[in-house]
Amino acid sequence: GLLENDLFIERFFRRFEAALTVKQAQGLSALMELSDNDLLDLHMARKTLAQVDSELDRVDVSEVLSMLRETR
Repeated sequence: GLLENDLFIERFFRRFEAALTVKQAQGLSALMELSDNDLLDLHMARKTLAQVDSELDRVDVSEVLSMLRETR
């Protein structure tokens, strides 16, 4: 994977692991299925969820993406 993604995910878990809900875990799982480049594009807000995959444009994924962006 891309080093940048690894760093973002590591920071995410350090900050949110203890409080992660089942829904958030499902959203995170959906994001982890993406290619490294798509995940980085989402994280950096170069693409929207709908641009990457319309099925990902849902509340749980959007919430986790916002959380990931907080760890930049």
